[in-house]
Amino acid sequence: MSNGKPRIIISGGGTGGHIFPALSIAGALREIVPEAEILFVGAEGRMEMERVPQAGYEIKGLPVAGLQRKLSLANFALPFKIVRSLSMAKKIIREFKPDVAVGVGGYASAPLLWSASGMRIPCLIQEQNSYAGLTNRILSKKVEKICVAYSGMEKFFPSEKIILTGNPIRKEIKPSTAAEREEGYDFYGLNQDKKTIFVVGGSLGSGTLNKAMKKWVAEKGANADYQVIWQNGKYYSSDITKYMKKRELPHVKHFDFIRRMDLAYAVADVVISRAGAGTISELCVAGKATIFVPSPNVTEDHQTHNAMALVEKEAALMVRDDMAEEELMDTAEKLLSDSEKIRKLEKNVLKLGRKGAAEAIATEVLSLIK
Repeated sequence: MSNGKPRIIISGGGTGGHIFPALSIAGALREIVPEAEILFVGAEGRMEMERVPQAGYEIKGLPVAGLQRKLSLANFALPFKIVRSLSMAKKIIREFKPDVAVGVGGYASAPLLWSASGMRIPCLIQEQNSYAGLTNRILSKKVEKICVAYSGMEKFFPSEKIILTGNPIRKEIKPSTAAEREEGYDFYGLNQDKKTIFVVGGSLGSGTLNKAMKKWVAEKGANADYQVIWQNGKYYSSDITKYMKKRELPHVKHFDFIRRMDLAYAVADVVISRAGAGTISELCVAGKATIFVPSPNVTEDHQTHNAMALVEKEAALMVRDDMAEEELMDTAEKLLSDSEKIRKLEKNVLKLGRKGAAEAIATEVLSLIK
C-alpha cells in the first residue's frame, strides 16, 4: 500500500454481464475506501474499453481473445496473443504495483490473474455462473478467495476458498413502486392500460430473440393487444431499424441499448431474456416473471445451467434456443394472460434475490491486503 492507499486491479469484461458487476465492485470499494486507487484491465476492442472510462476509471487493454468455435485463422494467432498478453500483464503489474488483483471473468481475467498470482499478489475471482468455466477452475488453484453466486460450487472449487456472496448488480435495480412504473410508462412512451413484454438480448444483442421478434412483428404484431420493449443490441441495430421502418407499430418500442433498465423492469409484466448470470441476478432482485432462452454459444452451456437453477424452483420458464422462433412469443402470450402464474413466478424468484453482493465482495478484496 503506497501512502496508505490500497491499489487494486480489476480484470475482465467482454460483455455487459462482466463489466457491470466489475464496476459495481469498484464502486463498493470506493465507498469503503474513497482513496483506493483502482485500475481496470480489459481486452482490446471489447466494450469495457469504452464503458469503464465512461464510469470514471482508468483501463489498460490486452490483445487476448477467445477461441473461435468455427475453424478460423484467428485461432492460429491466439497462442501469440496469449503470450503477448501475459508479458503485458506482468508489465502492468510491475508498474501499478497492486496490493490485490480481482478477476470477474472474460478474456483479460486469465492472463492478468495468472501473472499476478505468479508474482505473489493476493488474488480473488468472482464466478457468476452456476457452472464454473474452465478458466476460473484453473485459476482457483492459484487464488486466495472465490466469491460465488450459487451454492454447491464445491464440485468446481476448493471448498475452503469459497464465499457465497451473490452477483453484484446495479444499485438502482429493486422491486418497483407504483411511482416508478408510472415514470417507466412515460419514459418509454407506453400505455399504462396495456400489459408489457420486455425482450432483452444482452448488451450485444441476440440473433435468436431478434428473429423470434421479427416473426412475431410480421405475423401478429399489428393485432397484439399488449405492448413490447425490444432491446435488439448494437450489432443488430441497423437491420432492425430497417425492418421496422416498413412497419409502423406504435406499441413496439425497439432500442439497441436500454439506458434505464430499472424503468424497463418496472413496466414489464413478463421479461424474455438470455440467461447470463448478471441478468438473472438482476431479475431475481427485481422480482420479474421471466422466460429464459439460454444462449447455446457459450462455454460449457452455462446459460442453460443458470436458467435451470431457477426453472427447478418454479421461479422462471425456459424455451430452448432452437425452438424460440416457433414457440417463444406464443409462450410469452400465454404467460401474459395468466396473472396467477405471473404472481407465482414473481414470488418464487424474489426469494432467490441477493442484495449487497458488491459490498460483500469489496470487503473480501480489502481483507486480502497485507
